[in-house]
Amino acid sequence: MKKRNLLWLATAFGGVVATGCSKPAVQQTSSTETAAVSQSEPEVKGVGLNMANLDRSVSPCEDFNLFANGGWLKNNPIPASESRWGSFNELADNNNKTLRAVVDAAVRQTNASKGSSTQLVGDFYAAGMDSAAIEKAGLTPLKPELDRINAIKDRNSLLQSMARLKVLGRGGIFSFYVGQDDKISTQYIVNIGQSGLGLPDRDYYTKTDARSKSVKEEYQKHVANMFQLLGDNEATARKNAAKVVEMETRLANASMTRVQQRDPHATYNKMTVADLQKLAPNFNWPTLLKNMNVTGAKEVIVGQPNFLKEANTMLTAVPVSDWKTYLRWHLARTSAAYLPQAFVQESFNFNSKFLSGAKEMQPRWKRVLRMTDGTIGEALGQEYVDKAFSPQAKAKALEMVNNLRSAFQEHVKNLDWMSEATKQQALGKLNAFAVKIGYPEKWETYAGLTVSRTSYLQNVLQASEWGFKDNVSKLGKPVDRSEWGMTPPTVNAYYNPSMNEIVFPAGILQPPFFDPNADDAVNYGGMGAVIGHELTHGFDDQGSQYDPEGNLRDWWTAEDKAKFKERTDMVDRQYSAYQPLDSVNVNGKLTMGENIADIGGLNIAFTALQKAIANKNVGKIDEFTPEQRFFLAWAQIWRNNSTPAALRQQVLTDPHSPAMFRINGPLSNMPQFYKAFNCGPGNKMYRPDAERVHIW
Repeated sequence: MKKRNLLWLATAFGGVVATGCSKPAVQQTSSTETAAVSQSEPEVKGVGLNMANLDRSVSPCEDFNLFANGGWLKNNPIPASESRWGSFNELADNNNKTLRAVVDAAVRQTNASKGSSTQLVGDFYAAGMDSAAIEKAGLTPLKPELDRINAIKDRNSLLQSMARLKVLGRGGIFSFYVGQDDKISTQYIVNIGQSGLGLPDRDYYTKTDARSKSVKEEYQKHVANMFQLLGDNEATARKNAAKVVEMETRLANASMTRVQQRDPHATYNKMTVADLQKLAPNFNWPTLLKNMNVTGAKEVIVGQPNFLKEANTMLTAVPVSDWKTYLRWHLARTSAAYLPQAFVQESFNFNSKFLSGAKEMQPRWKRVLRMTDGTIGEALGQEYVDKAFSPQAKAKALEMVNNLRSAFQEHVKNLDWMSEATKQQALGKLNAFAVKIGYPEKWETYAGLTVSRTSYLQNVLQASEWGFKDNVSKLGKPVDRSEWGMTPPTVNAYYNPSMNEIVFPAGILQPPFFDPNADDAVNYGGMGAVIGHELTHGFDDQGSQYDPEGNLRDWWTAEDKAKFKERTDMVDRQYSAYQPLDSVNVNGKLTMGENIADIGGLNIAFTALQKAIANKNVGKIDEFTPEQRFFLAWAQIWRNNSTPAALRQQVLTDPHSPAMFRINGPLSNMPQFYKAFNCGPGNKMYRPDAERVHIW
């Protein structure tokens, strides 16, 4: 399913305001003055915010992240098995307790009916936890695929092997999936794009600074180590690794940057299969598609035609023997986690320890649990929902979504920079949003998937093949709008432009994001801002290019589009000035959509909070007003400690800004924040009116 992930998971997530929109009369105060309680007011204890997380030695007007989270940041060092640690990780850990109870119970039921959720979950998890059997099997489960590669004699057999590995989800030089046509959202179509790299981003290959060079050198050593584990002697392994890096570098130089890929028009290149064959004839696409069991494809969308041209040239320019080396590497790379410990350790040493800064490997049960969720997550998710997400919680979340949508409507109607014609189009799209909360109405049954306790790797390969076949079977069928792109336990959320839908799994509808026992301010500053974030994604620089039906279509007047561009350019400038590390700047163009969604979502959530408490006698709780608690809740869901290596990788590859800027960035643009904490000129968190971003 084609979607955009808009919040961090194991890494981190995701207008004129009717209330408090005028520039407030403010004065500079200290944090102790801000938090002072009138002696005549009784102290009220609250739920949802931990006052020990604060650092009251820091003024909220100077650095709100440190004011709201300084205590937590000092007292919660990054665990040795992690490269970053924050509220998302804490919630995921809490969810894992529930999930582990589910899988342990399933493992004990050795007589569960074949194909049932209990059997699939129990056998998959049990096989993954049987490290003794995995060590004993060695490379045996991978041998059939290694033998296929070894048997390659010419380009035809090379392409057959590439097709086989694509079906098994073991990499390849191009990406392939069946998803909605961006311009005809009622139809499925084949999508083909760039791929084929072992490093997280093409820039690791193309940049020439000292850090990038060192990463590339370590990567080549890592590839060589993996070849030795496959049985190559040291000299051969080094030679093979050099060849792999050379080939991947060539592919990287032909690849679009992440910023370039954010333009949906640039990646929408629709053509017939015959035209695809003319573009890259060496792939022999009709036969390749047949070998991947793809039938009925008449048209395709090519994301990066220039990349495909270069890959086409390489198919004949690079010897078949080198392609065999390349395929062996990607088969091993994508299978390492399910092989004996030596492979697992080597993969960890480079990908987690060197690239991200983790010191120790996560315990096996966490890794296998994550894979169980990622592979058969709806089988696992049914039990999770029963234990962790009540109908009452779902109803409360839906109520919040409706309140946020109403607030967004008000914002659109009151915009002073948008014409009435474009406003009506925007409101039409907003009203057409589909909303999914908690879990699917129709659960995936995984019919036809075979899972046993015999081999972890074999289970993974069979599940990958099942998933590929399930995906390509969509061709020619009506678009399934009930499908989910995340599993119920996921601590995340997303907006899908082709579906024009916002989706909130049960996993994130938990404290501290959403707490039925907490006051409105905490819930609207947490989950409310998340909901507003996803709503705003429908109107960020990418989402705003899709219409109410999910089609890539321009619904803006030229004048309004120009005004929108002026405002998004200001977002770019603001965030590109942020430096999480010395000489490392945030990429404002890469993070544009998420930054717009953070700013817009928080503004919308603030308006929704004002409506929610308008007729209530709401006083201070834990010394703070509702408005102050709203902003504290926003900050505390983003509390995060990261290793320098993880921050570097995030800036290069992640469309989300680092956590401290997700907190301070939106607040520095909000007069409502200035008023709540008495911030004004001279404070670091304050921006003059002309420098504030105001879009939604």
